[in-house]
Amino acid sequence: MKTIAIFASGEGTNAENLIRYFAGSTTVRVAVVVYNRKEAGVRQRAEKLGVPTEYVPKAMFNDEGYILPLLSRYGVDVIVLSGFLLLVPGFLLDAYPHRILNIHPSLLPLHGGKGMHGLHVHEDVLRSGDRESGITVHVCDADLDRGVTLFQAKCPVERGDTPESLAARVHKLEYAFFPEVVERFCEGGYDYLFK
Repeated sequence: MKTIAIFASGEGTNAENLIRYFAGSTTVRVAVVVYNRKEAGVRQRAEKLGVPTEYVPKAMFNDEGYILPLLSRYGVDVIVLSGFLLLVPGFLLDAYPHRILNIHPSLLPLHGGKGMHGLHVHEDVLRSGDRESGITVHVCDADLDRGVTLFQAKCPVERGDTPESLAARVHKLEYAFFPEVVERFCEGGYDYLFK
């Protein structure tokens, strides 16, 4: 059984989807949701489903002596970033090598990097004239949105799309595929990429 921590910054719809997916699983357990914005809706979503939450403000998130013992208390094996808007510090990458996953709402390497989150990503996709978008699930490394890609799923960019309509289509891909990719990762299905 792998124990995961979900890191989130916002409403937490993907986090809720993960928690529901793994409820009753014999291979993956969501032990805690860590959030960095006091008003983040993810806290209520997680607590409603019986998952403990930990508020860790930005200053504390960069404190190795605080965050590592916190994760250790929950027995965390894998960290899953789900709409988490802070850069993962180097000490966390070192403590969890190849064990921090992120989902990004575009087909990386397109539309990734600094400032590329939420509707900004979809605005950028539309501005670029791309004919398709989608999601990328990847392993985090020291370069923002540049780690090893585990999975991508695509959807069309339709004529007349707004950032909101494109976001809704991309969200459907996130809900459909993200839990399965996390599960496969936790069960060793991607180990060959790191040999």
